[in-house]
Amino acid sequence: MNAERDLSPLTPGVVRALTDKLYEKRKVAALEIEKLVREFVAQNNTSQIKHVIQILSQEFALSQHPHSRKGGLIGLAACSIALGKDSGLYLKELIEPVLTCFNDADSRLRYYACEALYNIVKVARGSVLPHFNVLFDGLSKLAADPDPNVKSGSELLDRLLKDIVTESNQFDLVGFIPLLRERIYSNNQYARQFIISWILVLESVPDINLLDYLPEILDGLFQILGDNSKEIRKMCEVALGEFLKEIKKNPSSVKFAEMANILVIHCQAADDLIQLTAMCWMREFIQLAGRVMLPYSSGILTAVLPCLSYDDRKKNIKEVANVCNQSLMKLVIPEDDEMDEAKPPMTIPAEPTSEESLSRPEAVTTGSLDASGDSSNSVFTVTSCERIQVTLNLDGIVQVLDYHLSDTSIGMMTRIAVLKWLYHLYIKTPRKMFRHTDSLFPILLRTLSDESDEVILKDLELLAEIASSPAGQTEEGHGPSDGSDVRPGPVELHVPARAGQLSSSSTKGLECSPSTPTMNSYFYKFMINLLKRFSSERKLLETRGAFIIRQLCLLLNAENIFHSMADILLREEDLKFASTMVHTLNTILLTSSELFQLRNQLKDLKTPESRNLFCCLYRSWCHNPVTTVSLCFLTQNYKHAYDLIQKFGDLEVTVDFLTEVDKLVQLIECPIFTYLRLQLLDVKNNPYLIKALYGLLMLLPQSSAFQLLSHRLQCVPNPELMQTTDNTKPSTSFKRTAACNIDYTELLQHFEKVQNKHLEARHQRAGRAEQLDRRVVL
Repeated sequence: MNAERDLSPLTPGVVRALTDKLYEKRKVAALEIEKLVREFVAQNNTSQIKHVIQILSQEFALSQHPHSRKGGLIGLAACSIALGKDSGLYLKELIEPVLTCFNDADSRLRYYACEALYNIVKVARGSVLPHFNVLFDGLSKLAADPDPNVKSGSELLDRLLKDIVTESNQFDLVGFIPLLRERIYSNNQYARQFIISWILVLESVPDINLLDYLPEILDGLFQILGDNSKEIRKMCEVALGEFLKEIKKNPSSVKFAEMANILVIHCQAADDLIQLTAMCWMREFIQLAGRVMLPYSSGILTAVLPCLSYDDRKKNIKEVANVCNQSLMKLVIPEDDEMDEAKPPMTIPAEPTSEESLSRPEAVTTGSLDASGDSSNSVFTVTSCERIQVTLNLDGIVQVLDYHLSDTSIGMMTRIAVLKWLYHLYIKTPRKMFRHTDSLFPILLRTLSDESDEVILKDLELLAEIASSPAGQTEEGHGPSDGSDVRPGPVELHVPARAGQLSSSSTKGLECSPSTPTMNSYFYKFMINLLKRFSSERKLLETRGAFIIRQLCLLLNAENIFHSMADILLREEDLKFASTMVHTLNTILLTSSELFQLRNQLKDLKTPESRNLFCCLYRSWCHNPVTTVSLCFLTQNYKHAYDLIQKFGDLEVTVDFLTEVDKLVQLIECPIFTYLRLQLLDVKNNPYLIKALYGLLMLLPQSSAFQLLSHRLQCVPNPELMQTTDNTKPSTSFKRTAACNIDYTELLQHFEKVQNKHLEARHQRAGRAEQLDRRVVL
């Protein structure tokens, strides 16, 4: 190649010096080039300027020879210095070959390229901003350079570029965001540090509103927050903190909906710092955006609910998650129950993306079930020209809640929170929630076997709400069968106060006895399934049965509970279970403080309702002879109790039978039967009470119970000593019994019939056992 011809206007001496291996000679050549270009600038000879830059670029900077590339780089820098303010006209030609050298395998060449670009940018200043993306791209690569000199040089250039961006008001943020979004996912810690430093700079510039583009980079920021370097994590934490401050100051310009799913994902992160930070953001989003976040409820719950069961090692996350949970719950309002296709729902200014992928169950707390909540938290009302419908995605929420309640490995506080959510939804949106009741009912019944008493209590409160809510009344007005698809109908049911007295209005259900009081269509279904669960899980009945029934009597109505259970047990085919269940109910009736009002109601049998209840209980209590006698003692039906005891001679007296008689004697000595013991003073008017007690005494072997009852009967006074002057007063016992208008003959016949069934069942069981023994012997 003819150098003098091809490389003019560069002289042969300049060309040789540019390709020399010594830096000083290349520097001398660069000064000559600077002088030459200045002359061309003075002459306004743009064609020659472009020709010189082209030669330096093509023949030197992009040459295969390393020393030529070094010469080209210093020559291009010299051109930029000579051009001064006019360098902006040639920046593309000056910058591109230098950036190409950033990828050179020789670290010294990369350093010289960095030095050359620094000189070019320093001269051009704001003129380089149109080329910012390519400069940023090149710098992001040098930030991770293994050579310390190159890295140091890139840091100088980086600071210079940041100063230029900070000073200028012409930065193209829109054009830069796609590159930032791409580079933010780098796994190199130096590249991450470089990215974060630029985000902090851009965030600090008043004329640059990076908040508008936060949805583009938020996911990447949370990923960088999990970096192994403490310094990078701290920088990222500061950046996120600045963004959150800006969000609180300017919530009207925040795209909450576009970032909701990003937070949902990172609220489930394994890294504690990421999870805590994301949860704090979620807390602020819910409180600032309000119902804008409602469409994302199922995803939020997927992320938040498991955190509620964290131990003290993650106490901070647990506390923030609890605030998120409570704040989200307050967003559900009664109006959500009225939204349907016929009525346009409330609108909010947001553009939520789909949350279906984030609310998947497979990725998926404390206090009373108080649905009122304090709604004093201020919720920011967003204004925008674009408005979308905000509806409660109840199906997604119920799916998430159902999953967490079904997962046996989930923590107790999470299960409690789930039950509180379901209760809240039944309070606020009962009409829509009852569409899910049939699917929820089995898991709610299974939850009664939970290890935690608090979980069981919340579960019972929820079941009680389902059983008593007017929205649970079907259109036909009858209780649904076990597998029926219940839909709330328009029938209005006036449910009495739980502490008050339920009316004895008859039910129209096919499953219900005409005498069984009911609350709504699910009440009787609940009672049936509860007894089925007790029957199939006897351990539950033994350990939690009394607790469950007592709580239900507080939450609903004691008469209702006993009336319906007695009616169901009357048709129970498993007679052994029926006897056990009746014994349990009777013990609760006689000993629980929650049943005080019902005991008083039964004690006097003054009202038709109380007499109706007595007859209903009596028919089921016949499954257990001793409990039947105790019911008669409770209701002061002493003559009938004596008649029953007379029938005991025809029964099969077993050890279990005598044990129950023993327990009855112990009960007679308890405060509940104080009135009965005092009536022993009135020997004349209570002869059958004394006879009945003597009858029990005769049944007992000479045990401690025998001695106890015998001593009690020895205290009965001589009737002649107890006579008073007023012998004209009629027997109060006779008056009450006569007023009851109860057919005791029919009740006695029913008792005999039930006992015959039990005797036949025992013989059948004994026969089957004998046949099994024979098979074993054979």
